[in-house]
Amino acid sequence: MSAPALAPTGTMVHHGERGVCAHRLAGRMAWPSLLLLPFLLAAVSSNTAPFFNMTLVYVPEDLELGQQAFQLAAIDIDGDPLTYRISGPDAFYFSVDPKTGNVTLRSSLDRELQAKLTIMVEVSDGINEVVSRKLTIIVDDRNDNVPVFQHLPYETSIPENMELNSIIYTVFADDRDNGNASKVSYSIEEVIPDSMKNHWLFYILPNGSVVLNGSLNYAQNTFYQLKILAKDGGGMLHNMLTFQQSSTYLSLTIQDLPNLDPRFLNEPYSGSVPENCALGTTVLTVTAMDRDTGVNDEIYYSITNASIPFAINTTTGTITVSGPLDREQLPSEEVLLEVMAREKNRDIHNKVAQASTLVTVMVTDVNDNKPQFYHCSLPSCNFSTSAQNNFRGNIVEHSSSRLPVSNLSIVAHDPDKGINSNYELYLQGPNASAFTVSPAKIVGTGEVQLLVQDPFSVDYEISHVMVVQIVANDKGNPMDCCSTATVTINLIDSNDHIPEFVQSTYNLSVMENSPAGTIISPNITAYDPDSGVLGQITYQLLPESIRKIFTVNATTGAVLVQNGSLLDRETRSIYYANLQAKDGDNLVGTTMLEITVLDDNDMAPIITGSYFISVEEGQNVSTQIQAIDNDEPGNRNSELGFKILPGPFSNNFTINAATGEMHSREPLDREALEDEQGQMVVTVEVYDHGVPQLSTLVNVTITVGDMNDNAPMFLNQSYEFSVFEDSPGRRFFVGEVEGIDADQTEINSRISFLLQRSSGSSNFLIRSSRLGPGHYGGNLSMDPDLSLDYDNLQPKFFSLVVLAENTAANNVGGTANVSVVVHILDINDEPPTILPASLQDVYVSENGTQRGVVHTLVASDPDTNHSLVFEELAVTCFKGASSAGEVCWDWFVLALNGSVLVNSSDIDYELCDRVVLTLRAEDLRTKKGNRYSQNVVVPEISPVDLQVATVKATDVDSELRGTITFSIVSVVLVEDNGVSRPFENLFKVVTTPEQDSYVGSIQVASNLDGSLKGQYQVTVEARDGEAPVHAAQTVLNIFTVDQSYRVRLQFMKTVDEVQSNSKNIKAALTTATKAGVYIVAIRSMEDTRASRVEAKSVMEAYFVYSNGTALDVNQLSVLIQSNPLVLAELVNLGLAVIVSGASYKRKLSAMKALKAATTFSPATVQQGAGIPGTNQYNAEGANPMLNLSFDPSHDLGFHEDSSSVASMNSLDENIVNAPGDDNLKAKHGKVQLTDPTDEEVLVAALNLKDPTKTAYTNQTFTTTDL
Repeated sequence: MSAPALAPTGTMVHHGERGVCAHRLAGRMAWPSLLLLPFLLAAVSSNTAPFFNMTLVYVPEDLELGQQAFQLAAIDIDGDPLTYRISGPDAFYFSVDPKTGNVTLRSSLDRELQAKLTIMVEVSDGINEVVSRKLTIIVDDRNDNVPVFQHLPYETSIPENMELNSIIYTVFADDRDNGNASKVSYSIEEVIPDSMKNHWLFYILPNGSVVLNGSLNYAQNTFYQLKILAKDGGGMLHNMLTFQQSSTYLSLTIQDLPNLDPRFLNEPYSGSVPENCALGTTVLTVTAMDRDTGVNDEIYYSITNASIPFAINTTTGTITVSGPLDREQLPSEEVLLEVMAREKNRDIHNKVAQASTLVTVMVTDVNDNKPQFYHCSLPSCNFSTSAQNNFRGNIVEHSSSRLPVSNLSIVAHDPDKGINSNYELYLQGPNASAFTVSPAKIVGTGEVQLLVQDPFSVDYEISHVMVVQIVANDKGNPMDCCSTATVTINLIDSNDHIPEFVQSTYNLSVMENSPAGTIISPNITAYDPDSGVLGQITYQLLPESIRKIFTVNATTGAVLVQNGSLLDRETRSIYYANLQAKDGDNLVGTTMLEITVLDDNDMAPIITGSYFISVEEGQNVSTQIQAIDNDEPGNRNSELGFKILPGPFSNNFTINAATGEMHSREPLDREALEDEQGQMVVTVEVYDHGVPQLSTLVNVTITVGDMNDNAPMFLNQSYEFSVFEDSPGRRFFVGEVEGIDADQTEINSRISFLLQRSSGSSNFLIRSSRLGPGHYGGNLSMDPDLSLDYDNLQPKFFSLVVLAENTAANNVGGTANVSVVVHILDINDEPPTILPASLQDVYVSENGTQRGVVHTLVASDPDTNHSLVFEELAVTCFKGASSAGEVCWDWFVLALNGSVLVNSSDIDYELCDRVVLTLRAEDLRTKKGNRYSQNVVVPEISPVDLQVATVKATDVDSELRGTITFSIVSVVLVEDNGVSRPFENLFKVVTTPEQDSYVGSIQVASNLDGSLKGQYQVTVEARDGEAPVHAAQTVLNIFTVDQSYRVRLQFMKTVDEVQSNSKNIKAALTTATKAGVYIVAIRSMEDTRASRVEAKSVMEAYFVYSNGTALDVNQLSVLIQSNPLVLAELVNLGLAVIVSGASYKRKLSAMKALKAATTFSPATVQQGAGIPGTNQYNAEGANPMLNLSFDPSHDLGFHEDSSSVASMNSLDENIVNAPGDDNLKAKHGKVQLTDPTDEEVLVAALNLKDPTKTAYTNQTFTTTDL
């Protein structure tokens, strides 16, 4: 081939794989020589061998097995298919696809183990020889290594006084990754023990140094463990930014330092050791410990006291006897040692760590001393000096028996203690039988006397000197028991006669505390037959020591008290003395004085114990007062007596005067005590029987516990209260009962009040309140849901029983009851009633022949406080059956008191023969309700079941007790002539329950007799349903209305149109007439022959006033036509003709009726519905019709929405001429009769036409209407 073919080959060198980019420059230099030979060979063989253009590749160490590591790409100019292969020591990491050269990972890589791999890559085109080349594989680092702590484990010890911010330890963690992934940061994750304080006790620096951030205390914690976290700087791993971390623990042991003094255990220390014990005897062992438990230094012990016979082992703390122990030589038998405990080493402050404690050692006595004798007198002896064995004394020969040897001061002393100092005395020697020693036994220390026992043996002529040995023998110390004292007694010679006393012994007595100079014996004289000076006798007491207490008159021999303050029987009760009688020649005669000290009552009784007694009330108290008296036993001075001193409770107790046994006279009552704590203090005097009598007082405190043993008690025997009827609600206060309970604690004295169930008790409530300790009130009030009616209440009071209960925690209590009478006071709330008997006809003469009062009206009012007056409402004049106009209007005057007086002399029978006065009674003191007399009106002819009134009652009780039933108690007809007639079964009542009350519908039970004129007084009673039965009554006055007052109004509109306009028609008629409009029926009308207009419907109605009067057709026509506005409105509503509803008429003056009607104003008429047959009824009144307000906008309660039978036209008619309307045409129609007994049946027969099919009627009316 030609040379230019090299250019493509050279160009390929510049476009090799990415792995050989680093060697492009070298390739440019090497490839021309390398490719030259193949090219020449190709010229021969016509095929060139493939070659590699890659020397270096990069493979990430986190490459997963099976994933592509790199691509082998060889170049073959001939385009031959190539086969690849790899080999070499590192080839096992990879596998190659022979055809594609795709190299995948076969074994995991780890850069930290081997960062560079070398393999041989081979390629063959199947024609030429295999071409191979070395390929370097660089393993790219990935963050796959966690930081690894080095030099584990981490543990160290630090002193507890290490300074703040000191470096404790440095940790190091190595991360084999490179870059940020090898940069390690440190933190402390946890400190054990875990606490908030420990968490901040340490911190770690970025270099891994742990620093102390607080103070250490070995006593609190001896060990800490820190969890240290090492975290690298993060790097990519599996294509994600990854942070690697690891943790380890640093264990810190706190070194205890000697900073605390030692401490003795089991203090205080005390022990005992007997005297004379062997050296080295162990007394006790003290133990101290180093409070620095981690140091636990050695402790050395020492005793700081100087010159004591005790030693202590310096290491064990055992105290032993180190010297002779003689209890008697010690300052005290209780030796106090101060023991010091010292640590071996100094503390951290270079001070000696030491502590001290006191050890008490009791040296117990051992009988190691024998009694010895001393020449001294008590109490001025000094036993620390040496004992003596020789004593001298003298005595006159032939001295009396038991006379002591004079000038002999011997004291025996044994320094041992207690029983060890008990010893006996006895005499020995040649002259021992002549004397005796006193006392024979001594405990400890005592004065020793030699007494003459055989006076005849004491003879100067036989021996001038007598010698005896006094032996003191301690039997408890047999080894060294005795001491002997030799006593030399010089006998004093006497002449032949010595003074002689009559008695050898005189038993005398003296009262203790006697003052100086008290004569014990007035004269004890001796006899000496010698004369002269030898016979002169002087007296003195011996021994000399006795003279401090007693003295003798040297001349008379009277024995007296020298110092009475030394006479204390309780200290010494008997004294022995020699009374010496000396003659002039100093011859002495003696006698023994035995002076007994008599008990003087100088010791008051002593109370033993204290006396605080607790007892429940209702129980008796028994106790015994204990006392002693240190005066002479068996003496009156020590004989005790007991008595209770006067006081608040002295009468409640008795006491045995001899034994002190104290008893309550009766069981104790807590309520009798005023003390809030229930304490009784009784003062007992304990006295002796001496003179003067001495006593001691003691208080006996008895606390009486409260029992619930008292029932409540009312302060009054009964109560009376008053309350007005129908008092306002909200628990209207009636009165208060008060009760007390004598128990003294609140739980036992608590009182609750309740009403005993009785007639009327349900009308009241009672609430308890605390007024003071044991004092409670019961507030009685009205039930707010009830009201009382004085007029229907019989009797006018309630007799209640209020119970007072006391229930304590133990459910044991008492009750009391009291009678409470609640009087119901009347409120003027009932309307007056004119007595029918006073409404009888009155006959008056004409032409002024009769003057003054012609009749007196009488009215009654059930209220207790009323003031009744009469008022004239209207005057109507009649001549026969026709109206006489206004001629009689001023003939009569009605006075306020009900007197009817003649007011004119122009009374003329020919002008007027009957005058009808319409009047009413008024109660001027009415506070509530209607102040005017009232009535109920019903038609003369009423069908059975016609409702004429309703009553309403409520009962606040529930269930059967609150069920109300109405009944008719009585029916009395009061006729116009004043005659009263009782009826039965004329009216009935039907009870209907409503939501909160019961309604009684008063209905006609049988046809009323139209011939009877007057009013029916119907008494209705309401009763509840359970015993005790409660009842209330009311009286209804029911009037009958004449059928002739029914008026028919003919309308030019249809029945439906009139029915829809009925409310407006009724309102207009009410405005014109001021009367109650009661619509009976609305019917169609076809036959209008009797009328001059063509009417389509007829409305039948009554027009009734509250005084019982009604309008006839003429009066109605006048009233309507006198009010143009109303007339125009009625014409617009279709009114055409007004006709009468009967075949006869009353010719009353329409203007007089209008005048009577206008006297009423809506403000003075009692509000409330009053339409018979409806439930609109005010229960306070007796006449539902008279309670109607004449407000034109008021709905009278009719609901003309049902079909019924038709009614007939009246016989006469009045054409209504509306202004400007002259083209009205009359039409005649006919209606069907509703009742074959209708008085208009004749007219209906004349009509001879079929009834219409459409009509509206009020269900509460049929042929006889209101």
